[in-house]
Amino acid sequence: MPPTRTIKDYIRTIPDFPQAGVMFRDVTTLFADPRGFRMAIDQLLHPYAGLRIDKVVGLEARGFILGGAVAHQLSVGFVPVRKAGKLPGRTIAQDYQLEYGDATVELHEDAIEAGETILLVDDLLATGGTAEAGIRLIERQGGRIAGCAFVVDLPDLGGRKRLEALGMDVHALCAFEGD
Repeated sequence: MPPTRTIKDYIRTIPDFPQAGVMFRDVTTLFADPRGFRMAIDQLLHPYAGLRIDKVVGLEARGFILGGAVAHQLSVGFVPVRKAGKLPGRTIAQDYQLEYGDATVELHEDAIEAGETILLVDDLLATGGTAEAGIRLIERQGGRIAGCAFVVDLPDLGGRKRLEALGMDVHALCAFEGD
């Protein structure tokens, strides 16, 4: 019997992308493999099975792929958090810091009803800036966050600690040391 593969086994590492010294963790190889993708979705939602989740919020862009699949499995709605200017209709915005500047994400102003329980999903947790911005948007609409689920955690960049300091439950399927 061949050894069992883990989520980490499906993730390709590309050195020096997008800049020298960065080890890019490419989850597209995970998405392309039906067993790996199914495993990831099952493991992302497992800690939240049995909890009341009203909607899944996915962070642009790979969080849309994962979040949509998780929402489908939970039989709940999916809500995208997008880069500024990408959503039609009325939105609310949240600015956040990047390593190289500032960015803004948006959410439709009617996407979440007060009191709804939300699961936040994305592919990778690095510094936690994008996830925190998503959390702020959800909370501004009165949503309660059941947890934040990621495929990859880069613990050396501090995102998990940042989100946990906000009182968030953080679930990651694997971790890679370093940047």
